[in-house]
Amino acid sequence: MVPLRLHDVPFLLVASCFALTCIFVYATDWFAMPSAVYRQNNVERTPSRYALDLAARLPVIALVFAGFFSVTWRPIYAMQATMSFFVIFTGISRAKFKFIREPLIFSDIALVVDVFKYKEIFYATSLNIFFWIFSFLYVFGVTGLYFYFEPHILPASAQGFWALVGLAVAFGPWLALFYGPVNGPVSRATQQLVGPIDIKKNTVRFGTFTSVVLHFIIWLGRRREKIVHELSVMLKSALHDLWDPDGDNEPPLIVVWQSESFIDLRHFEVKDLKLPNLDRLRKRAAQWGRMTSVFEGGYTLRTEFAILSGLQPDDVHIDASYPYLSASQYTDVVWPNKLKDAGWKTQFIHPYDRTFFLRHKAMPQLGFDHMMMLDEFDHNPERDGPYVSDQALTKSVIREIEKDPDIKNFLFVASMANHGPWEAGRVGDLTDPVEIYSELLRRADHALGNLAHHLDTLDRPVWLLFYGDHAPLLKAFADPFPDPRTDYVIVPLGRARSHSQRPVPPREEAPWNLLGTLLRFAGLSKELPAE
Repeated sequence: MVPLRLHDVPFLLVASCFALTCIFVYATDWFAMPSAVYRQNNVERTPSRYALDLAARLPVIALVFAGFFSVTWRPIYAMQATMSFFVIFTGISRAKFKFIREPLIFSDIALVVDVFKYKEIFYATSLNIFFWIFSFLYVFGVTGLYFYFEPHILPASAQGFWALVGLAVAFGPWLALFYGPVNGPVSRATQQLVGPIDIKKNTVRFGTFTSVVLHFIIWLGRRREKIVHELSVMLKSALHDLWDPDGDNEPPLIVVWQSESFIDLRHFEVKDLKLPNLDRLRKRAAQWGRMTSVFEGGYTLRTEFAILSGLQPDDVHIDASYPYLSASQYTDVVWPNKLKDAGWKTQFIHPYDRTFFLRHKAMPQLGFDHMMMLDEFDHNPERDGPYVSDQALTKSVIREIEKDPDIKNFLFVASMANHGPWEAGRVGDLTDPVEIYSELLRRADHALGNLAHHLDTLDRPVWLLFYGDHAPLLKAFADPFPDPRTDYVIVPLGRARSHSQRPVPPREEAPWNLLGTLLRFAGLSKELPAE
C-alpha cells in the first residue's frame, strides 16, 4: 500500500495549515503590549461577547492566509507567511508601545514611508542597511526554499481559471471595501462590533492586525458630512461674533507658538533650570497654566489639530489618530478658515519637511494662505544640528511680521528645536539626555524672550499664545512621564497690554479651548467654545 501524503488530500492540508495558523495568531496577539497593560485593558466580557471578539479575527486571518496561498498554492508556505505577517505587526505594535505607550493603529500605516524617510525623528535608526539585508534574505530566501521544496496543489486542469478564482477570493473582499454599497453596511456593522474607539482595549479584544483592519473599515466608511454639520452648529455660538473687518477697532496681531516637546521640568523638582522669560510672561499673562495632553510623547499633529480646530478627540472619532488624513472634511469648523473668511492673512510656519504628516495638503485645506517650511530656511544639519533652532525660527517669524506690519495677521508657528533624540554631540559637550534637553529648554526660553520683546515694541495690539505640544520621550528622566500636562501662556503685548493688569493664578486648560480663549481675550469672539 502506498502511504497517504497530506499533499494528496489538499483540502485537509489547507484546513490543517489554516487551523495551526489561527492557533499561533491567537497565542501571540497578546504580545502587542506589556502583560500588565494587557491585563488593565482586558475589559470584562460575557462568554458570548468574548467568543464574538475571538471570531471576529477569523475572517481577517483567513484573508491574509488566502492572499499568500492564492499567489503560490502552497499551504505550508501560506501558513508560515501568515504567521510571520501577524508576528511582524504584533512586534511593531510592541516596539511602538515601548516608545509612546500606544499600540499600532490603522493610521500608522499612512506613516510607513515617513518612518523610513525620517528615521531619526521616529527613533527608527535601526532600520539601516543591515535591517534591509536581513529582511530581503528572510523574505526571498524563505520563499525560495518553499518554492523549491514544497509542491503546489493547483489543480492540473484549468489552472488559469483556478488561479483567478484564488486571487478573487483572496483579494476581492479587500477591494469591495472601497465600493460604497458594500462599504457602508460593513462599516456600520464593524462600528457596532467595535463600539467606542479605544486603541488599547480594542487591541486586547481583537489583536493588533485585526484591530488595525477594523479601525480602517470604520474610518473608510465614516460619513462625516452630517457630523461636521452638527459640529458647525455646536460651535456657531463661538464663531458668530468674529471680529467685523468694517469696525473701528484696530485688528490685533495673533501669534501662536507651538513649542516642540516643551515642558517645564521645574514641575518635577529640577531646581537648577532657569526659564526667566517664561516666568516673566506668566506674570503678565491674561491666562496661563498647565495644558492637558491630547497624546503623551509624540504625534504633534493631534495637539496641533485640537488647537486649530477647537475640537476634542471624541468630536472627530476615528479621525482623531491622524486628523490630517481627513482635513478637507473639517474646513468649515476650524479657526484658520474662519479667520481667513473674515479677511485675515493666515500663515503656517514650521521648519521641517512640508510633506511630513501631509501638512502640505492639510494646512491649505484648514485655511492657511501661506506655508513657510524647511525649504525656506537656511539650514545645514552638519553646521546647525538636526533641527532649525528656535532663535533662527524667531528671526524668520519677525521678518514675516515686518513684511505686512499693519494687516490682520494670524501666524501659527510650530518649532522643532526641542525634538529628540537627545544624544551626545547635540548640544556642545553635554552627554546626559536630561542635561541636553534642559539646555534646549533654556534656548527655547531665550528665543521666546526675544520674540515677546519684539512683539511688545509693536505699535498695535498683539496676542501671543505659547504652549508645549506634548511631554518629551525623555526616558532617561522618566518613563512614563509623571505628569504629561505641558505648559501654556496667553499674553497681551504691544498696545493690547494693560499696565494695570495684575498677575492671575494658573488655570488648567484643554488644548481645544486655547485658541478660542485667546480670540475671546483679543475681542474677536465674545464666547468661549463649548467645553
